[in-house]
Amino acid sequence: MKTTASPVRHARMPLRGAWVRILRLVAIVAGVAVVSTACIAAVGAWTFTSTIEANSVDIHPQQGDDQAPPAIGAHEGGFNVLIVAADNDANQSQDLYGERDGATLNDVNMLLHVSQDHKTAVAVSFPRDLIIAHPECEKGDAMSAAPINEAWGRGGLACVATTVADLTGLRVDYAVSMTFDAVIALTDSIGGVPICLTGRVTDDQVVYPDGNGELQHLDLPAGITEVQGGLAAGFLRSRHGVGDGGDLSRISSQQQYLSSLVRKLKSNDTLGDFGKLYSLANVVADPKYFTLSSDLARVDTMISLAQALRTIDLSNITFVQYPGTTNDPDYPGKVVPTQDAADTLFALIKADQPFTLGANSQPIGSTIEPTAPAEPEAPVDPAAPVDPAAPADPATPDAGGPPVLDGVTGSTAQQETCAIPFED
Repeated sequence: MKTTASPVRHARMPLRGAWVRILRLVAIVAGVAVVSTACIAAVGAWTFTSTIEANSVDIHPQQGDDQAPPAIGAHEGGFNVLIVAADNDANQSQDLYGERDGATLNDVNMLLHVSQDHKTAVAVSFPRDLIIAHPECEKGDAMSAAPINEAWGRGGLACVATTVADLTGLRVDYAVSMTFDAVIALTDSIGGVPICLTGRVTDDQVVYPDGNGELQHLDLPAGITEVQGGLAAGFLRSRHGVGDGGDLSRISSQQQYLSSLVRKLKSNDTLGDFGKLYSLANVVADPKYFTLSSDLARVDTMISLAQALRTIDLSNITFVQYPGTTNDPDYPGKVVPTQDAADTLFALIKADQPFTLGANSQPIGSTIEPTAPAEPEAPVDPAAPVDPAAPADPATPDAGGPPVLDGVTGSTAQQETCAIPFED
C-alpha cells in the first residue's frame, strides 16, 4: 500500500510559473558564482563575511561547530554542493511575479559533485515533480512517496539537503538557496551570455522587462546573440519558441545557456576581470538573492572551493538530469525515477568514475553548433587488451576509456549547442 501526500497545488500566476523554469537553468550558476567569490578577499572580506553569516542557515545541526573551516588554498578531497531555488519565496519580487499565494516549494534542486582529485564535476538536476521517499524533518513526518518539491515546506533548506542526501546516498556538504531576482542579477553581473539559435525564435506567450523596465515579447534573431537581464530570462522561459514547443525543449535551451555561462565564468574575460568578480560577489552576499548554509558562509571556505573548481577542464564538467519517466499510471503528470539508470549514475559519481553520455543524450530542440570545435575523445591506451566478446558493464570502465552512460540526458560544459526554433 502506497502512502502519498496530498497533491501539490501550483496555484500561482502564469508569469510566476514560467519564471520557475529559469531557476533550474541558473542553479549551477549559483554554485559557480558562490565559489567564484574568492575575489572578495582582496576587497575587504570582512564586509561580505558579516552579511553572509548573518543570513546563513545550519543544514547540519547535529554536528555542532567543532569542525574548523578549511585553510586558504584548494579544498582537500571531494565535496557536494546543493543549489536550491524556491518558488513563492518570501524575498521574490511581487511586482514581477505577483503576490505570494500557497506554500513555498523547492522547485529547482541541483547537486554539484566535485571528485576527490578535483578533475571532474557532475551536476545533477532533479525534476520538481520527481516522486521520491521523504525523511522526517522539522515540520513533517516521513513520507513514502511525494514530489521532491515538498521538502522545503517541511523544514526549509536543511530538509531539502537531508532529502537529497537520502535519495542519492551522497552527503550534502554545502548548500545554497536563491531567489527569482538572482537570475537577472547574476547575468547582469558578468555582462551577458552568448546563445546560439539555428533560426529566428519568437514567443508571444513570453514577456520580459527590457532595460527600461518595459515588458517585451520574445523575438531573437538567428545566429549568436549576447543576452542578459530580462532578455536572458525571456529566452530561458520560452517553451513555445523552441524545439517541439514542450518542456523538454525548454530544458535543452537551459542546458545550452548554462554551458555557455559556465564557459564565460571560467574564462579570463570573467575570472580575470576584478570589476565583474566584485559585482558577482556582491550579488552572492545580498540576502535578497542568496542564502548560504553556515558551513559555506565563510570566506576561506569559498576560496578553497574556488581553488578546487577553477582547474577542472570544461570537458570534465557534466550536466545531467536525474533519470525518470512520466509514464507511470500511478502518478500521472509526475516523474517517477528510472531506478536502474539512477543507480548506475550515482554508483559512478560516488566512485569518482568519469563517464561519457550516450549517442542519444542530446536533448530535444538542441543541436551541436556547426562551428563549434569537436570535443576531444577520451585517451585510449593502445597497449590495453580488448575483448570484443565481453559484455559492456556501464558501471565498470574498460581499459580503453570511461564507460558510456546510456539512458541519461545532458551535456558537458565544453559542448557548444544551438537551440532549434519551433515550427508549426
